[in-house]
Amino acid sequence: MSDRYLAFANSNAGQRLLGAIGLPTPVHLERWRAGRARPIDGALLVGGNGALSAAAAECLPRLTDQLFAAEDGLLGLPRWNAESTKLKALLFDASSLSSAEQLIALRDFFQPTLRKLATCPHVVILARPPESLKDPIAASTQRALEGFSRSLAKEIRHGGTVQLIYVGKGAEDQLEGALRFFLSPKSAYVSGQVVRLAPCAMQVKDWSRPLAGQKALITGASRGIGAAIAETLARDGAEVVLLDVPAAQADLEALAARLGGRSLTLDIVADDAAAKLIEALPDGLDILVHNAGITRDKTLANMTDPLWNSVIDVNLRAPQILTKALFDAGTLRDNSRVVLLASISGIAGNAGQTNYAASKAGLIGLAQAWAPTLGKRGISLNAVAPGFIETQMTAAIPFTIREAGRRMNAMGQGGLPQDVAETVAWLGQAGSGAMSGQVLRICGQSLLGA
Repeated sequence: MSDRYLAFANSNAGQRLLGAIGLPTPVHLERWRAGRARPIDGALLVGGNGALSAAAAECLPRLTDQLFAAEDGLLGLPRWNAESTKLKALLFDASSLSSAEQLIALRDFFQPTLRKLATCPHVVILARPPESLKDPIAASTQRALEGFSRSLAKEIRHGGTVQLIYVGKGAEDQLEGALRFFLSPKSAYVSGQVVRLAPCAMQVKDWSRPLAGQKALITGASRGIGAAIAETLARDGAEVVLLDVPAAQADLEALAARLGGRSLTLDIVADDAAAKLIEALPDGLDILVHNAGITRDKTLANMTDPLWNSVIDVNLRAPQILTKALFDAGTLRDNSRVVLLASISGIAGNAGQTNYAASKAGLIGLAQAWAPTLGKRGISLNAVAPGFIETQMTAAIPFTIREAGRRMNAMGQGGLPQDVAETVAWLGQAGSGAMSGQVLRICGQSLLGA
């Protein structure tokens, strides 16, 4: 469904009118398109003098052919000329900041750059996990970066994003995958996030097809976000198995044929669903995406048993049962990737969605609680939490509620299924085993639950 306000805000008349009366003027977000040569289409400015920028230096020339430093001598890069070069991306290494006084380095780097940013810029701050530091002053200084990065994400304009990456000791060699995602249009609707990278032995071999040789199962794949995930995983080289309910068989088979994949109709809440799924995947699985989900909204006072149970069964109980069964049977191969589709509702709650919010919060809890067990076989388990995404489901929401959902985020607009799909594809990569037991919000930095 088209966003008329967004279209008007980007017209000449709209820009003049909205600017004159002080209303938000969201921009059309730049998203990944086939044929891009590099993740960053423009200049990248590097600042900070910690060890992490040096660790990232080896991969930076593969991200862009326009690399600049904020100060002389940094990584041997040319000094940025503020008068002649607009910036598409910023990378600041804050890992060496260990006292409150040193936090001024954040202002000194970012203040002169913010007015020199191109449209839809991407910013990444690198740091060390506070819990890994013995000095409480240094730990609190690194923790301060979370407040700074989330606030900067709400100040940055023109469709920009800001992320903080805590890099554990030994995880430096996994920076390239994270930077390729967070500094590129693939993360267009992801902002204000804090992620942690831990050591991981796996590496992506071919960045043009990072999922080549992987077999992926996507549930609820016949349309909407599930179909977008299937298309994106296939684009990145994965062999896709698409699962949905029997009623969606026609759409499912058509999509599978177009992607060169395989369709599988199955009711995931049936008693024999796990056995049938294991039988259908004799060669095992590398990527498991639990996307299937339903809503049955009512206030708790009017919530019937069928409305409650159906949502809990599909959204939470089925992923619990199926993941355990696939793990125990060895169908989930060593070093595989599991992604759970949670929701911002599971973080912030939502009136009339006690059942849905409980199920989605449960998925986040599943990722956090189960990650250590799965990690013994190199399997990562993460959740993604979409906010307002433009789908057939959100198109049916009443106008006023739909508009509120679109505008109540730092980007002033809804996301697209592609935004969720790009995030899932990144979490499916070999090197993304460096991230596990975490939840990544895809919400344009929603003002709810921020």
